[in-house]
Amino acid sequence: MEKVNYDLKLTEIIKKNEDNHQVPTLLLHTCCAPCSSAVLLRLANHFKITVFYYNPNISPKEEYEKRKKEQIKFLKEFKPVNEISFLDCDYEEEKFNEMAKGLETEIEGGARCFKCYRLRLEKTALIAQQNHFDYFGTSLTVSPYKNASKINEIGEDLENKYNVNFLFSDFKKNDGYKKSILMSKEYNLYRQNYCGCIYSKQQREAYLKTKLEN
Repeated sequence: MEKVNYDLKLTEIIKKNEDNHQVPTLLLHTCCAPCSSAVLLRLANHFKITVFYYNPNISPKEEYEKRKKEQIKFLKEFKPVNEISFLDCDYEEEKFNEMAKGLETEIEGGARCFKCYRLRLEKTALIAQQNHFDYFGTSLTVSPYKNASKINEIGEDLENKYNVNFLFSDFKKNDGYKKSILMSKEYNLYRQNYCGCIYSKQQREAYLKTKLEN
């Protein structure tokens, strides 16, 4: 099966809109300020963006609030051509916990993560449909630790389900992840050391403990 170049698909979408002199609306799910930074740098001049912070996977609640506060802080300091809006959402931790039942021991990046991608993307697609956005998308593909192909496959499935255009992407391409690190330093952003959920936190702590012992 031929591998899809999702970065190229994004470039083609942007060019098509520019050729038609359009600046479409985009509901962009973000997981944290550092990941959103390079993504917004790439997109902000091409879309009217509303950042959608929906992350019921993040644990504990204090960590969730800390990351949300940092996201809002970055949006206030980042000044692109097109103003960026922010849409908050209920925490809904119980939805992640219900989704993760039976998958607690899955390795990071496996089946539990795929279901988590869908949980967050489906909420984004639904809100995009209800509020008549032209596109919905996510910053998740900027991370080298996330499965960009799976995220885009889920996005395409939800595009068909909710009849809202999905913004295909592989934001880590063209040094996207590297730019996010540089921008984190430039804007003095808090960078967490685990993905977000309690299971990724436990795996990270176990890894660090083993490293120290060796």
